[in-house]
Parts: sequence; structure tokens; C-alpha cells
Amino acid sequence: MLKKIFLAILIIIMSVSIFGKEKLVVGMELAYPPFEMTDEKGNPEGFSVDFARELGKYMGREVKIENMSFGGLIPALKTKKIDIILSSMTITEQRKKSINFSSPYLRSYLTLLVNKNSPVYKPMDLNSEGRVIAVKKGTTGHVVANEYFPKAKILVFEKETACVLEVTQGKADAFIYDPLTIFKNWKKNPDTTRPIFDQFQKNVEYWGIGYRIGEDELGKEINNFIMEFRSNGGFDRLAEKYLSEEKKTFEEMGIPFLLAF
Repeated sequence: MLKKIFLAILIIIMSVSIFGKEKLVVGMELAYPPFEMTDEKGNPEGFSVDFARELGKYMGREVKIENMSFGGLIPALKTKKIDIILSSMTITEQRKKSINFSSPYLRSYLTLLVNKNSPVYKPMDLNSEGRVIAVKKGTTGHVVANEYFPKAKILVFEKETACVLEVTQGKADAFIYDPLTIFKNWKKNPDTTRPIFDQFQKNVEYWGIGYRIGEDELGKEINNFIMEFRSNGGFDRLAEKYLSEEKKTFEEMGIPFLLAF
């Protein structure tokens, strides 16, 4: 009897030590597979979800995923509805005016999904009268479209699927997004689209974890985790789990892979 009581007390102590801290509320938009998505039961899953849970284990905090629109993530962080943003968010100077970012955990660049009948064959072909570009609201593709292609008409949508639909139906010449998304949607729509993987930006992009300005200790803890997770092969394991086919195909095509540093 005493042995059972002791075991029960030990379990309680261990639970308190692991989850005694406040939950780590992580904001992400669960609409960007294989990074942020849901399973058949509607539960969060994906590269970023696993990554967030590993961060929670490192910090000794239970993780709660808050699903919200991408454009609402920074306002939610600033108003303390969430603790961090982990949603494939690119580190930009504009965003750094509102929030802090961790050290980068992934690098990327923007590419194009083009309608098969469009006269666009290289990125700068988009910068002319009559060209139409679909972008997802609040993304770096939205910003870059205005910066690099000012002569084109920009159509702004809330969802990636809407952008892709505009291209497949020929209502837009191109959709601007990262290589994995472009590759995935090209494979889904091979009869109506083609990819342009040429890197047209001056610099590559880096993804980071967003946290509130002034919370420097939290930032240090996140950075330490990222460094340790990378050195222990954590990113390689997640890539093998969620991106093995894409990684192999990208290497065969000579396209830089997102996790390469």
C-alpha cells in the first residue's frame, strides 16, 4: 500500500516538474502542409507542430497550439493572446519593428507557379502591363510582388488555395510563394501550371520564431534550443518525417533545399 502511495506521489511530482509552468501558447495557421496542418481528426500536426512540441519539452512547458489566420499572428502576439509565433514566418525588417525573432531555423526564397499558357518564362516577365499576380495576404510574396513587379496587377487573397485556383483557371499569370509550396501545387496541377524556380530576390529568406519585444530571456532560451536541436539532428529527423520526397526531388533538380544552412 505504501509503495503504491509513494509511486502516486512520485508521478505527481514528475508531472508538476514537467508541466508546472504555464502552458506555452504557440500561434500558427494550420493551412500550410507539411509544416502546419491538421490530421483527419482535426488535430494539429506537421513539421512546425512537432518542432513546437520539442521546444515545449526543452522548456518544461506543455504546448497549446492556437490556430489563426496568418495575418492575425503578430497582433495576437502583441496583445498576449499567444506566447510565440511558429508558423513558417519569414524574418523581415518590417516585422522586426513590431516583434523580435529567434535565430533562423530554416532558409528559403520565393519562386513562381505560372499558368501553362502564360507568356511568363522568367520572373521579370511579370513586371509589365497586363500581367496578373496572385499573392497570399501578409506574406513576403505579397510584399515582394509590389517591390519587384510594380507594373503588374496584384490580386490579394486570404488563402493559398485561392491563389492557386486563380493560376489554374488562367485568371492570374503567377502565384508567388516558397519552392515547396510551388512544387506541391505544380504536381497537383501539371496540366494547367508550370514552376519557375529561378531565384529573383536579392537575398534568401530566413524563417524564425517570433516573440514579444522585451522578452529577452525567452529569446535566449529559444535560441539555445534551436542550436541544440540542430546539433542533435532534430531538423534532419523532421525533414525525413515530413519532407523526404521533396528533399530527394529538389536535390535531383539542383534546387536548394529549405533546411540547408
